[in-house]
Amino acid sequence: MGQGLKHVFTVLWIGGMWVIGILVAPVLFKTLGGNAAGAVAGQLFRAIGWIGIVAGLYLFVYLLWLDGLRAFKEAKLWLVIGMLVCTLVNQFAVFPIIAGIKPGISHAATGMFGGGLEQWHTISALIYLVQSVFGAFYVWRDAR
Repeated sequence: MGQGLKHVFTVLWIGGMWVIGILVAPVLFKTLGGNAAGAVAGQLFRAIGWIGIVAGLYLFVYLLWLDGLRAFKEAKLWLVIGMLVCTLVNQFAVFPIIAGIKPGISHAATGMFGGGLEQWHTISALIYLVQSVFGAFYVWRDAR
């Protein structure tokens, strides 16, 4: 059961990230336009973030349970940790900043580090990209 749940969480988290980031978000922006697409995409990214927190914690505990402290010598555990950190940073640091800037929706609005909405979207997208690459490596290594 543990390994089956590991596979389900892997598919939900990593597969969900890829589908939302590569397919759904671009189609939303092409179809709906800026504000509506941004609102829907934001909800999807928040939802996959929560899935990532649950899945990441499960995978972390599963790998530790399976291999004990030896798991820290394996790349798979570090990839899960990296993905989980990316998820937590986006979910609890970057997304709230973006949400705080949006009511003023000014391109000149400044954030904590002097950046406006576009800068924080770029930071979030880069974190998401790193997380997606970690996910690809995790899936690749887990297939062995």
